[in-house]
Amino acid sequence: MAASVDSFDSVDSFGTGRLPAAPPGPVPWVAMYHSVGDCSDDPYRITVTPERLEGQLAWLRRRGLRGVSVADLLAARARGDGRRLVGLTFDDGYADFVTHALPLLRRWDCGATLFVLPGRLGGDNAWDPLGPRKPLLTASGIRYVAAEGVEIGSHGLTHIDLTRADDLALKTEVAESRERLAELTGARVDGFCYPYGTVDARAVRAVREAGYAYACAIDPGPLTGPHALPRVHIGQNDTAWRLRLKYRLHRLRRRPVEGV
Repeated sequence: MAASVDSFDSVDSFGTGRLPAAPPGPVPWVAMYHSVGDCSDDPYRITVTPERLEGQLAWLRRRGLRGVSVADLLAARARGDGRRLVGLTFDDGYADFVTHALPLLRRWDCGATLFVLPGRLGGDNAWDPLGPRKPLLTASGIRYVAAEGVEIGSHGLTHIDLTRADDLALKTEVAESRERLAELTGARVDGFCYPYGTVDARAVRAVREAGYAYACAIDPGPLTGPHALPRVHIGQNDTAWRLRLKYRLHRLRRRPVEGV
């Protein structure tokens, strides 16, 4: 029943229509990052240092892989030429993305998707009861990142668990956040990321009905498809051998699906 909510229809990365039907293929490898900076106080393991991120990007490039935005990854796969691409995503929209992550992405010729919270512009990670307060990007910061070629996606308005939201809150978090970001950046917003990675059939339906072309989760199980893409958490402890293991395990464990 869950799989019927999002029947894995093939939608192009710009949300303009369906792509030609393709046989099921392996789910793309999408890396999940959050903050880039000091990780000495990091109870949720959401931070990597700039030095670690650079090592991870270098690892990708040495293997002939290139990090790109999720929109670019899905568009390339639809054309049949995305085999050497991996998705790079950064959740929450931390201000340190501009100071630490963006210069490294440029250096290693990588793209990325940044999922932000338009209801918390210039605020901090107040949803995390433990750990340090981390500042979030302002409206001007998000516009700057978008102008630098980074895909901007929605992480909802305020970072709530959508599986526990009532109908009005769910629609507001999903649909209104897309509208606000489109107005803020002047560009179409096609990607969504479920806060906390939690997802159910109702949340998937709301995201799809709001007009998003794709959405990222963490491990959505039978809901896996264009509106519930699994991702691999990448943290400070992920050195070269751990990255290699995660990459191989992902290719072995993820079942083939249509549309991605």
